[in-house]
Amino acid sequence: MKIIDFHTHIYPDKLAVRGSQSVCDFYGLDYHNTGSVDVLLYEGKKAGISEFVLLPVAVKAEHVKSINDFTAREVREHKEFYGFGTVHAEMDNMAEEVERIFSLGLRGVKIHPDTQRFNIDDERLYPMYDAVRGKAPVVIHCGDPRYDYSDPERLRRVLDLFPDLCVVGAHLGGWSMFDRAFEYLKDTSCYFDFSSCMMFIGADGTLKYIRGYGADRIVFGTDFPLWNMPDEVGAFISLDLTDNEREKIAYKNAEELLKLRGTLK
Repeated sequence: MKIIDFHTHIYPDKLAVRGSQSVCDFYGLDYHNTGSVDVLLYEGKKAGISEFVLLPVAVKAEHVKSINDFTAREVREHKEFYGFGTVHAEMDNMAEEVERIFSLGLRGVKIHPDTQRFNIDDERLYPMYDAVRGKAPVVIHCGDPRYDYSDPERLRRVLDLFPDLCVVGAHLGGWSMFDRAFEYLKDTSCYFDFSSCMMFIGADGTLKYIRGYGADRIVFGTDFPLWNMPDEVGAFISLDLTDNEREKIAYKNAEELLKLRGTLK
């Protein structure tokens, strides 16, 4: 079965160890993988993953353009990759950067409010939401008990303000606050991945939210380099899903989302 990993992160080789260690430190996790292209492709092949969605994050506004350029370059050089761009609430000309993201061949925008330290519903992000709605998905990290930046209620507010905005709420829409996320997001059009979730809520919990939201709205992701990719795929494959549900989550829903920005490779 084809598998598209809709949630991965990579860094330039000279920054890969430091970048990977930094994100592990942010979450208090042990260091597992180096987030380099070579390691992603090697671990992904072992896991049976054929394609990868790169989700960069700029923690400073001045890094946005160089990170988007790096992501676009890796997408051009690797047929297995699809890329999203990044923006930051403190940057100037955000809508112009979204258009540049599209011109680079990237498929949407990723934000991580907790590491970037702005709210999902920050009005400074409205130009980005307006520029992408009806055109491409936005992937949003959701949920962290330490902060309020990415609370599901904030995401719901954005979805109400921009009803034609296509959003993928990472980590089932609210890591560590899964029931709260379901309360606010169950009756929206939001998609979700369950990266960084299965090891915390188990198979039964994962199935609960997959069935609650509906398999049509779920995509698979590993959150590389945080976790072991073969283990993540194995846990997914072992879920008590129908063949139709499993195929939708493994690749069909991802293909539909990626088609929003042109023909698949």
